[in-house]
Order: sequence, then structure tokens, then C-alpha cells
Amino acid sequence: MSSLNIEEIMDILPHRYPFLLVDKVEELEPGIKAVGYKNITINEYFFQGHFPGEPVMPGVLIIEALAQVGAIAILSLDEFKGKIAYFGGINKAKFRRKVVPGDTLKLDVELIKARGRAGIASAVATVNGEKAAEAEIMFMIG
Repeated sequence: MSSLNIEEIMDILPHRYPFLLVDKVEELEPGIKAVGYKNITINEYFFQGHFPGEPVMPGVLIIEALAQVGAIAILSLDEFKGKIAYFGGINKAKFRRKVVPGDTLKLDVELIKARGRAGIASAVATVNGEKAAEAEIMFMIG
């Protein structure tokens, strides 16, 4: 298992500010799982409109952050270096708590099925051990 800093993450993912939603990766087992983090600050661009007076991270961006961590797990394999992981679908998405400025979002993604250039991952986002969101994410490598 290894960890990645932001420069190493940007070597794997094509995402850039303001859409890179992973600050660091604490655990990485290429092709198997990854655990990453996103520090949520009041300076996030989406808080300007979601919602004025009550900043809440949009659920779709929590799912996107999970997908980016999952992409790191799959794109770190030699056969997929330099490729892009695309959403193939999202199933069983559930949102359990608000994610707000000051939270650190832990993003835990494990591949549960892969065949060729497609696969499915189980994804869970937590804040201080409390589940914030979960989903089954399908992806395709392009």
C-alpha cells in the first residue's frame, strides 16, 4: 500500500481545479482500493450558491469525489496509465448527513467487479466516522 500527495494525484487524474475533489490519498492498492480525503473549506466555489446562509456540499459532488478516488485506484494500474475513467452509472446512492465547511471527507472506494475496461466499485464517504454518503459506482476506461 502506498500514499499519494496532490502532485502524484494530478499525475494520475486528468482533473484540475476547481474540479479536482481529492486532496490526498492515504491508502492505494492499484486495481483494488483507495482511501482519499477532501478538506471542505468555506472557500469552495459551490458554497456561493449551495446554499447562501447554509453552506452544504452538493451530494453529486460527494459522489464525484468518490469516483475520483475510485479512478485513482484503477488508473494507477500500468495498463490504464494516461487513460480517463468515465462514469458508467450510479446505483444505490444514499446521503446520510450534510457535509459542511470544516469537515474532512474520507473517501473509501473498493473495486468489487472488473472486466476489461469496465467495472463496479463500492464507495463510502464519511466524516469523523459517520457515514455521509454511499453508492455503487460503475465506470468505463476510455
